[in-house]
Amino acid sequence: MYKRVSYEQMKKREKRRRKAIRVGCALLMAAAAGTTSFVLAVKALAAPEDPAVEAEANRKEEIRRVEESISGNVPVLAEIEKVPGVPAIVIDAGHGGEDEGCEKDGIYEKDINLAIAKLVEGKLEGMGYQVIMAREDDTYIAKEERVEDANACDADIYVSIHQNTFEDSHVEGIETWYDGSNSGKDSKRLAQLIHQETLKSTGAAARELRNDADFHVTGKTSMPSCLIETGFLSNQGEREKLMSPEYQEQVAEGIVQGIELYFHPKTMYLTFDDGPYMENTEKVLEVLKKRNIKATFFLVGENVERNPEMAKRIAQEGHTIGIHCYSHDYKAIYESVDSYVEDFEKAYGLIKEVTGVEAKFFRFPGGSVNAYNKKVCNAIAEEMTKRGFIYYDWNASLEDAVKDPKPEQLIANALGSIQGKDHVVVLAHDVIHATGMCLDDLLEQLPEYQMEVLTEDLEPVHFRME
Repeated sequence: MYKRVSYEQMKKREKRRRKAIRVGCALLMAAAAGTTSFVLAVKALAAPEDPAVEAEANRKEEIRRVEESISGNVPVLAEIEKVPGVPAIVIDAGHGGEDEGCEKDGIYEKDINLAIAKLVEGKLEGMGYQVIMAREDDTYIAKEERVEDANACDADIYVSIHQNTFEDSHVEGIETWYDGSNSGKDSKRLAQLIHQETLKSTGAAARELRNDADFHVTGKTSMPSCLIETGFLSNQGEREKLMSPEYQEQVAEGIVQGIELYFHPKTMYLTFDDGPYMENTEKVLEVLKKRNIKATFFLVGENVERNPEMAKRIAQEGHTIGIHCYSHDYKAIYESVDSYVEDFEKAYGLIKEVTGVEAKFFRFPGGSVNAYNKKVCNAIAEEMTKRGFIYYDWNASLEDAVKDPKPEQLIANALGSIQGKDHVVVLAHDVIHATGMCLDDLLEQLPEYQMEVLTEDLEPVHFRME
């Protein structure tokens, strides 16, 4: 771990120390005179922050600091220095010291939080990440100080680990919180990934992903942050699991995998065939624009003639344009190599005239291997490659080119065919109404993917030709 003493940080610590002396001395005097009493909270119910518990812990911590200040034994906390090019991750084992968190049958939240946090730390460091622990042992550190230190060292993300409790002992499962009031902070994606991957690794019941976190560690951190409640100590079965080293390993593995996907997402290439179509393509473009995603559109010449302004808009909004065909008449197109080239050139010229784009990519109508082109697909592919064009098939699909498709079924089709692939070329059709209706919901379920457009540098996805 790289450390250095920051002058600015020392000044802040000294200011807090002096304040501690003033406040602490007053507390000591009041306590000695018997004029002050304090109310302790027994446990926190379903909330990682308990003001009464924290107030008492803060009081004792201030007294401890006063005693250290009087004795001259004041530790100087060092500022963490980030390693260039290495993500710095703050792992916050919630509670600690006098602040025990929730408790059931002698099992304390603070202990389970720390056990999981240390496992996460080891796994992340083994993967090359820089890990900053908000607490290393059973010590009380105020949430304000944890956040201040994380902000001061300019950490990249902040993950707080907690347990839950509720009066109904049957309640169980994992829930994850983030502050949704700042969409530019990217906390939502971090929370989604950690929530999603921890559910996978543990098989725990899925509770809510909450965007209304009103916690100091999620609201006052300057970096993306989230708080995961990994289970309910009030549920006997879940409590026994959370005490188990094997289950703690599973929880830690999920948190780590979520963090890994946050920094190193998989890649997806959204591709849309058969457009443009005025209403449906517009809906697709609106979703992509809202999410700042660029896609690849394989256009049909006849539809470009009908909807030239929509074709122009696709290009103007920065999407990649490829050639699908002109007529979409499979029998006529695949009659011979010459008939295919004739149809392609007609589409190419029209699309260039309307959009100004000289397309480099194309997609065979029906894919490079289909029932109509088996006799000529190899020859067409060879001829088009000679001409400098690149064709793309797909390895996942919404399967939306059917009669009366339902949005929920299209989402299920897509997720089922994606199956966690690292590099995915997804086929969809922007002329289908249900596709535009379900696209935003589908993308919401794919936080582990970074969306890109097709480029000439990629290895194309091709069906196998005999």
